[in-house]
Amino acid sequence: MATNPTYTISDLAREFDLTTRAIRFYEDMGLLQPTRSGPGGRNRVYSARDRTRLKLTLRAKRLGLSLTEAKDIIDMYDSPRDTGPQLRKFLAVLAQHKQQLEDQLADLMANLDEVKVHEREAKALLAKVEKTTPAGEKLVKA
Repeated sequence: MATNPTYTISDLAREFDLTTRAIRFYEDMGLLQPTRSGPGGRNRVYSARDRTRLKLTLRAKRLGLSLTEAKDIIDMYDSPRDTGPQLRKFLAVLAQHKQQLEDQLADLMANLDEVKVHEREAKALLAKVEKTTPAGEKLVKA
């Protein structure tokens, strides 16, 4: 008979390179639901399910999803429902996030183009100043 693996908060922190505080935060957000053991229930015991949920949460964060979005999607997979609605929800969240990223990219590209224009103008002005200033003479602002 196989036993289900369990993990301590330190085990998960080490495995996923997180602080124990971050893991407790994910627990407070409802993403993880460890059982308690030891005197007064002080020790958290995480299941394989918690480990998987943590892994999915971190993957969602890397994609740029909010923790609320991550929780909504991860919670859907806990339900015994048909996967069709789950996948449609996931695709809708991904489409929305993709649009946000594309908008941010467009803003960044416009900003970069503006920086390049200012850079060219500054270089042209510098070349003009250096051309009209005798060699070795420093410009002194009065």
